[in-house]
Amino acid sequence: MESLAQLELLCEKLYNSRDSAERAHAESTLKCFSENSDYISQCQYILDNASTPYALMLASSSLLNQVSDRSLSLQLRLDIRNYVINYLATRGPKLQQFVVKSLILLVCRITKFGWLDDDKFREIVKEASDFLALASQDHYFIGLKILNNLVTEMNQANAMPLTLHRKIACSFKDQYLLQIFQISLTSLHQLKNEVPDDFRRDPLSLALKCLSYDFVGCPVDESSEEFGTVQLPASWRPLLQDPSTVQIFFDYYKVNDTCVSKEALECLVRLASVRRSIFVEDPSRTQFLSHLMSGTKEILQTGQGLADHGNYHEFCRLLGRFKVNFQLSELLSIEFYGEWIGLVAEFTTKSLLSWQWASNSVYYLLSLWSRLVTSVPYLKGDTPSLLDETVPKITEGFITSRINSVQASFANDPSDDTLDNVEVLQEQLESLPYLCRFQVATSCQVLLTWLVHIIAAILKIRQTIGCSQESQELIDAELAARVLQLINVTDTGVHAQRYQVLSKQRLDRAILIFVQNFRRSYVGDQAMHSSKQLYGRLSELLGLNDHLVLLNVIVGKIATNLKCYAECEDVIDHTLSLFLELASGYMTGKLLLKLEINLEATTDAAFQTDVVKYAFIGLMRDLRGIAMATNSRRTYGLLFDWLYPSRMPLLLKAISLCADEPAVTTPLLKFMCEFVLNKAQRLTFDSSSPNGILLFREVSKLIVAYGSRILLLPNGTDIYGNKYKGIWISLAVLSRALCGNYVNFGVFELYGDRALADALDISLKMSLSVPLSDILAFKKLSKAYYGYIEVLFSNHITFVLNLDTNTFVHIVSTLESGLKGLDTGISTQCASAIDSLAAFYFNNVTAGDGPPSPAAVNLARHIGEFPSLFPQILKTLFEIIIFEDAGNQWSLSRPILSLIMISEQMFSDLRAQILASQPVDQQQRFSQCFDKLMADVARNLEPKNRDKFTQNLTTFRHDFRVK
Repeated sequence: MESLAQLELLCEKLYNSRDSAERAHAESTLKCFSENSDYISQCQYILDNASTPYALMLASSSLLNQVSDRSLSLQLRLDIRNYVINYLATRGPKLQQFVVKSLILLVCRITKFGWLDDDKFREIVKEASDFLALASQDHYFIGLKILNNLVTEMNQANAMPLTLHRKIACSFKDQYLLQIFQISLTSLHQLKNEVPDDFRRDPLSLALKCLSYDFVGCPVDESSEEFGTVQLPASWRPLLQDPSTVQIFFDYYKVNDTCVSKEALECLVRLASVRRSIFVEDPSRTQFLSHLMSGTKEILQTGQGLADHGNYHEFCRLLGRFKVNFQLSELLSIEFYGEWIGLVAEFTTKSLLSWQWASNSVYYLLSLWSRLVTSVPYLKGDTPSLLDETVPKITEGFITSRINSVQASFANDPSDDTLDNVEVLQEQLESLPYLCRFQVATSCQVLLTWLVHIIAAILKIRQTIGCSQESQELIDAELAARVLQLINVTDTGVHAQRYQVLSKQRLDRAILIFVQNFRRSYVGDQAMHSSKQLYGRLSELLGLNDHLVLLNVIVGKIATNLKCYAECEDVIDHTLSLFLELASGYMTGKLLLKLEINLEATTDAAFQTDVVKYAFIGLMRDLRGIAMATNSRRTYGLLFDWLYPSRMPLLLKAISLCADEPAVTTPLLKFMCEFVLNKAQRLTFDSSSPNGILLFREVSKLIVAYGSRILLLPNGTDIYGNKYKGIWISLAVLSRALCGNYVNFGVFELYGDRALADALDISLKMSLSVPLSDILAFKKLSKAYYGYIEVLFSNHITFVLNLDTNTFVHIVSTLESGLKGLDTGISTQCASAIDSLAAFYFNNVTAGDGPPSPAAVNLARHIGEFPSLFPQILKTLFEIIIFEDAGNQWSLSRPILSLIMISEQMFSDLRAQILASQPVDQQQRFSQCFDKLMADVARNLEPKNRDKFTQNLTTFRHDFRVK
């Protein structure tokens, strides 16, 4: 008992002490309970005898960690499970809530991990139901908490393979989820008037978890503001057809506790999102819709609970679902539709005018109305939709609210302006074009008040509702002309300077959005019509008679921004994005090549100025856009001839002067990464052309210039942004150039050209400068590194073999680490590299006939100094095949055969090691599996022999894993 008292004191310090050193000592002392299975019995002793809740918490959490490790025997897990269930039944009501919660989590984790191992684990649903049947109220809520945690546990992957999780989750869903949902409904009815609000949350939370379950393998993203259809199974249909199912959640919404009412609304949102096909008859769907509309109508009439922001937000989401899952004609069929749509319109208008409070919720209301108006053309019958009366008021209310928000921001805090938050602004404007197009004549006069953003949003789409195409183009011309006139005012002489000072970035950002949307609809590559009416009216108003003249205005606007607003980073970013879009188009992209570049004559000192840097960055981004758009040999050739040789020195100059500035080097390297990519065989030069070799020489110059400088820079606080990003892009550039199949690399050595050797040397130094832990930590870096290593081993293995032994072994060790990672693509690249190495060893060392080459001698020396290298890799490959659910077994089979061919003794030793680690009664069966693995496999690496081994390996894996 004295040792138990000491343990309780340590637990008190672990959970409550404010002294970090004291807590750390307690944690170090007590961690054995979580890590050593020999302490499981002591955890039980603590639960039986300890008097403090912190000691109980230690025992419970330690058992949870032990179970989560998934290494305990089946009987031990069953014993723990049974013990905890009985413990909760006998002592649960007297325990602290955090201890109860931990114990319930423990039993649910055991249940999930053992679900497929023994049917006794599946008795938890019945046992939880037994808790509900006890007279004690405390037991009742413990039962509900068990079911709550069980559904949560089954719906999350934990630390198990995804395929195993899906198998367990589907089994649980098919057998018990409907029963648990029925239990939640029964509990909701029983507890409706008998318990405090806090207790009502348990059955409500259980119902919500059931409705939020991952029914089809695509879980709901709760971080998102929207989600798709809820795919309830057909067996749930009777519950949905029962009116009391929907009504109970509306009843719970009426309670005073806002937490309860908000969860009730969340349940209703999911019920409103249930797939349409679950109702096999239209009358049942109509009845279901009627119940939802009736419940929301009552809330709209009384306004009950909507003063709470959480309730308000969820109620807006609920209204937004009506047009997602139901047709407008179905809404019209409800007898009180007219009253309901009027209340929704009034609620929407009030919400828009309450923009300071409801700004994050009106998105769902606007989405509802935009979907309603877009359904009008497909509406049949004479029943009035009443949208003609309601939509213009909503449109005007939205515009008025936006104006009010701008005025209020200037009156209060100009820095907190809605026009500054482009993302939120565009989200709110997403639905507005459909409302405006529905009654454009009525809305036009108000729209012009809030000129730029509203016009930009409307011109984003071309849709004819309520007026002819000709009249719509005339209206669009009137709207566009006003913004184009505004551009003349803001971009002329002294006005540009005054505009820059007074309104900074906001107005110009809005103008750029307008230009982008207008160009897509009426200018250039994506314009779908000749738009004669529009250009006729623009010619009358501004003298712009066709799309080419208008395109010149757009290019002029881009040039003005780059000249006058260089210090406004956000405006420059939007401007260059527009320029990139122009450059990426086939027709508009032609204009870019006609622009003059003055950058080539810039002195080194001038190149360090911000204006020149911004211009160069813009050029690189534009060139990358053009390169991405060249998908044929002809168009790529035009770009190549424009760049080489006259403009390539500019790139080398920039990377030499600005190697320590990622803002400059990153766009340059990304452009080169696109430029050297041989997609669609666009880099196919004539047989007599040296262009492929010349291109690689330029790549080598850039990589060497960048690498030699970046390696000398110190590691700062942002090592990824300052060094690693440039390194991985450089590796990607070189990898694409090395495997593009447009360079005969033998030419370099033949003529004593150092381009290839220098590029490989500096790229390897950059790779080795990054610790393996950092390579694995940064996803893009790891993909580029392993892609580069795969190319080296496949196409330039002699370079790798000529390295010193320690460097060679380090690189091969990183390949083994990549095999163990979770990324299938990286694992495949590592397998390919290892296969290239092992095949080279087999062909040139093991089975080599003549005198060995210097590279083969080097490889034999490397392996001689580290004889465990190949056996360890072969062991890792077998462990992945046997024990993990790898999705690239074909790729993994290749290096396995190559390694087996190297040494039969190495394979024999590994076989004996694996067999010895298995239960004695299974060793004979596993030995037969190994015998079948090499059946009919010859001692060569021919493609046919490789395919035979891959087939055998698939059978081997299946037979080995059968219990």
